[in-house]
Amino acid sequence: MQNQNDIVNEGTILRILEETKKPKAESVFSVLKKAEEKKGLALRDAGILLHAQGAELKEALYRAAGNIKDEIYGERIVFFAPLYVSDFCVNNCLYCNFHTENKGLHRRKLALEEVERQTELLIDMGHKRLLLEFGEDPLHNDIEYVVKVIERIYSVKQAKGNIRRLNVNIAATTVKNYRKLKQAQIGTYQLFQETYHRKTYEALHPCGPKADYQRQLTAHLRAFEAGIDDLGIGVLFGLYDWKFEVLALLQHAQYLDNVLGVGPHTISVPRFCPAPSVSYKPEYAVSDDDFLKLIAILRLAVPYTGMIISTRETPEIRKEAFKIGISQASAASVASPGGYGSSAKDEAQFELHDQRPLAEVIKGVVEDKMLPSFCTACYRRGRTGEAFMELSKPGEIHTFCRSNGLLTFAEYLEDFGNGLYKKGYETIELYLNQIEDEGLRRKTQERLEKIKQGARDLYF
Repeated sequence: MQNQNDIVNEGTILRILEETKKPKAESVFSVLKKAEEKKGLALRDAGILLHAQGAELKEALYRAAGNIKDEIYGERIVFFAPLYVSDFCVNNCLYCNFHTENKGLHRRKLALEEVERQTELLIDMGHKRLLLEFGEDPLHNDIEYVVKVIERIYSVKQAKGNIRRLNVNIAATTVKNYRKLKQAQIGTYQLFQETYHRKTYEALHPCGPKADYQRQLTAHLRAFEAGIDDLGIGVLFGLYDWKFEVLALLQHAQYLDNVLGVGPHTISVPRFCPAPSVSYKPEYAVSDDDFLKLIAILRLAVPYTGMIISTRETPEIRKEAFKIGISQASAASVASPGGYGSSAKDEAQFELHDQRPLAEVIKGVVEDKMLPSFCTACYRRGRTGEAFMELSKPGEIHTFCRSNGLLTFAEYLEDFGNGLYKKGYETIELYLNQIEDEGLRRKTQERLEKIKQGARDLYF
């Protein structure tokens, strides 16, 4: 069995946090200079940034992170929606409304016909990418049910499109079950450690299979063994000291990269939010300033990874986060099974702080001169795992991403963008002209014209 300390070593993290407590300004600027090379940061480098104080250093940090984000992921923000399929759960996580002691929750497991209807609603909003969410329950949410849900979603075809990429968040499981997910053609397998601090983890997961810290920590290794090479990691910030969690995330990312040859495809940064039946109060609440700071540091420390922000955050925080590191975001989300098209609030897993419709979110991104994207090209072109890393680490993934982002945004404008049509195509023209390769720019222009004429799902 894999030793926990090989993946995340608490002693090393605590030592670095102690040794980097009061960094000099020149040390901070030296780390920021190193980050410009886009090769990531060592734990000690990240520790120095975690402890950097003062307006001048914060401004320099944000500027460096924004530059790295632009150089690798460009102006794009890729949008998706979560789809909660079942809230049956045998775990008792103290921060989650689906905990097993919540006897007042009217639990739901969607029938396949309900899954299809939810999918239709999401497609009719403009979504092309989903993240599937299931509670852990061997009886209600077995792997065969999960696979049937995936198959049903992929089968739904609407006049205005279909779901082209399904990422999946299910509980840690076996290599055999991960192989079934792989065969079902999932995109990224996403699983958060919640907190890497073992004592805190054990206190917050008092019973159920998720109480096994080691099972959670090694899940990505089993998924990779099963052939899933796009892996997503994350932390629920607020459960323990955010500085510790950032270094633990970095350790985990470096371990995956060193051992598997493939670092995390995505890193997610959710913050704790209240829920109706949750009495837990975070002992390590993360301020808005610290939250933005940790996003910037993670962008510099793991420059190749996609970084995800959810609708747990307010529109104002999301707007700032997009500038300094975030490349993917959920939008128009609900956090309960069957929640799309419903007004039920008390059944949700947690509170949401950005409840704007997708069209309004996209309008805001365009006003900030960013490019909304619904791209799924890498997944379908086989640019996953090592192939993706070969492009993302040197910053070359942007070559494909800008063109594909333009094509998917044009498709959105043709099908949904009545009030944004003119402004949206101005954005497309702006970034089309920034494609340096003349041949690629011409081919992108040709495909944009085809989309105006009714073609769909064109990509490089």
